[in-house]
Amino acid sequence: MRKLLLAATGVLGGVAFWRRRRRTSVIGTQSLDAGPDPADELRAKLVESRVVVDGGPGADEPIAAEPDASPLDPEVRRRSVHERTRASIDELG
Repeated sequence: MRKLLLAATGVLGGVAFWRRRRRTSVIGTQSLDAGPDPADELRAKLVESRVVVDGGPGADEPIAAEPDASPLDPEVRRRSVHERTRASIDELG
């Protein structure tokens, strides 16, 4: 009886091993065409959000900067944002 139980367990283990091995080999040979690339979708959303941010209120106002300061300088941008915010608060109040 013990030998029969060991043989049945061995057969079931072998079948499970064979099925798993076959499944991974089939998965490995399938093409991975899952539709559109998610990275492209995220890039498109990023471009759209930049357009919204750049085209938002106050976008037509130039950044007040010192003549030798770069517009990419964080300090210049911070001052500009604060000036625009103060101007908006003054308009409301």
